[in-house]
Amino acid sequence: MNTAIVWFRKCLRIDDNPSLVQACEDSSVDAILPIFILDPGIVGENFEHYGKNRIRFLLECLEDLDQKLKAKAASPLIIFHGSPLDVVNSLQTCFKERFHSLSTEYCSEPHGRSTTHAVSECIEKNTDKPAYFHPAAHTILNVEKTVSANGFKNPKSMKDIQKIVSSTFDLDSDGFFKIPNPVAEPRVIQHAPKDFDSQSCAQHFNGDLHTCSSLRNKFLKLKFLDIPDKNCYFKGGETEARLRLKEKVSNRHEYVNTFKKPKTSSTNIPSNPREPSTTGLSPYLSVGSLSVRRLWKEVEKANRTGPHSTPPESLHGQLLFREMFYLLSRAVENWDQDQKNSMCKEIKWGEQDEIKMTAWEDGKTGFPLIDALMRQLESTGWMHHLGRHAVSCFLTRGQLWQHWKNGRDIFDHKLLDSDWALNNANWLWLSGVAPFSMPYFRLYNPCPDGKSSLNVDAVSANFIRHWVPELENFPVKYIYEPHLAPLEVQESSECIIGEDYPAPMVNRKEVAKENLARFKSSLAQISA
Repeated sequence: MNTAIVWFRKCLRIDDNPSLVQACEDSSVDAILPIFILDPGIVGENFEHYGKNRIRFLLECLEDLDQKLKAKAASPLIIFHGSPLDVVNSLQTCFKERFHSLSTEYCSEPHGRSTTHAVSECIEKNTDKPAYFHPAAHTILNVEKTVSANGFKNPKSMKDIQKIVSSTFDLDSDGFFKIPNPVAEPRVIQHAPKDFDSQSCAQHFNGDLHTCSSLRNKFLKLKFLDIPDKNCYFKGGETEARLRLKEKVSNRHEYVNTFKKPKTSSTNIPSNPREPSTTGLSPYLSVGSLSVRRLWKEVEKANRTGPHSTPPESLHGQLLFREMFYLLSRAVENWDQDQKNSMCKEIKWGEQDEIKMTAWEDGKTGFPLIDALMRQLESTGWMHHLGRHAVSCFLTRGQLWQHWKNGRDIFDHKLLDSDWALNNANWLWLSGVAPFSMPYFRLYNPCPDGKSSLNVDAVSANFIRHWVPELENFPVKYIYEPHLAPLEVQESSECIIGEDYPAPMVNRKEVAKENLARFKSSLAQISA
């Protein structure tokens, strides 16, 4: 019985999954074994690289995928925690001559590329069977082909990435890129081999082998899932991703066509402090529960109905930025470093200050917007992009003068939509060190009003009241800068600044002036 291994790597879905479709359409395949690998190089030997929200979200994505596979083929998802190379070796030993092929997705990250190389070599050495690594499954562009093309230049603007996309895809008569349609989920998925013995396979594997059920039990024992239900706003999985796509995009053409990212609110929907004013689809794109092509096409359907916003502000513009950062992360050496990185000015940041970092991470800086956003991140694993602008500027060039990599690492640990390419790109951008950054001297005011480009709710301030309950009774007039409130207002609001809620940890105007001078001086030393 020829068995194809389908490794769900960057695409935790059955819709628009080239690896799954290929195995299902191969007439020589009798059985399909669906697997997922918890690579210690990504999640950590003890899952220490992921915060609780990331672990919970990933588990829900795997459980949803498992249910879909069982419904289609009565085949459970087999989950390995260990080296992908060890996984492949154990499966080859287990199936021997019945091993037909391995099919999965291309990964552009350095660790992913080295894993791909090792797995390919292993299969080529031990068998004459193919290993397929499908390009353009997690992105619209074929990243490897694009960056190796003659004349490729690192994109630094929306104009640059549009030029690259237009060199790959023609325009139709209405001016839309001819992006390939997503492939439908297979009507039939071959069953897993009936004689597959997970216990026997485990004997050949130097790691842990799980079903979704046993993995959940392990996470429960490790207390990774002791998150209050009220905090679990984003439920993981393809089912939830498709529902949110329908509710936020497919059924809201006017919203899509008038969408302008800079006009959305950093403090979410006033009536619901946990619901984004954007689509909230980024976590599902990150783990591959939602196809980027599927989202592109749904936006395109709306755009074809009438006048619509355009890149860079539109939803298509946001997806083009995503492509741009994937290309840069592949083409630029040391993408995640501040040295020998052509996309990073080597600014001399201050020494890591644990007091500053802890106050920022815990949401106890004395600046309500910053604190609300960081508490939202800790609670839900998500933050609006303008919120990310505010807290990253505050941490780096604005007020605290801390290295951008410190903030990046905290975001990587906690964000549901954490992504190696995008997270590094955003921190390079927002700390002011990249060629595509805004001018370094343009700072966000951490105490904004209704006219701020951060688009905060300055009418009800429900976002602040929800995430910083100490200020629940504060009048809007003072809620973004409560230390300015007269003592009688603080007393009547039942919150004394410096006692019930921290006083500002720095004088924001004075330190901003000092930090801009430091940045300017560091730039001068670089160019000298």
